[in-house]
Amino acid sequence: MRLGITGHRGLSPKVESQVREQLAKVVADSDPKDLVGISCIADGPDAWFAEAVLAHGGRLEVVVPAVQYRASLPDWHHPVYDELIDRAADVHRTGLRVSTSQAHQAGSEILVGLADRLIAVWDGQPARGFGGTADVVSYARRLGVPVQIVWPEGATRD
Repeated sequence: MRLGITGHRGLSPKVESQVREQLAKVVADSDPKDLVGISCIADGPDAWFAEAVLAHGGRLEVVVPAVQYRASLPDWHHPVYDELIDRAADVHRTGLRVSTSQAHQAGSEILVGLADRLIAVWDGQPARGFGGTADVVSYARRLGVPVQIVWPEGATRD
């Protein structure tokens, strides 16, 4: 089972805890021998999912949206990003240089194309900018890739 991830960044510690728990349950439903997690490994759900996949014994594939992608992520996340990319079984690249919303969407489209199912940590609201979670969910649905929504009941984001 090849599972891709997309989701909102900047969630509160309470929502993070709930999402991490739900992602661990999603991952636990797969046989580790057959599990491949596909992620852009940004801070938030991308990294939490990747960590859960590896902890469960699955394989990780990383999609890098742009050469400058890592630099666009928060400095505090760089050690996690570096560890996850080092542990990746495969790395896919868009070939784009600058980390823009268009590059992020291009990376997400590669991710969706590699996945049997997309896990979306999504509040169901429209994207706040091009390439947001809602855009990725919409793209997956247009391609016929099943989408599994993970969102804690009653949770909100800032």
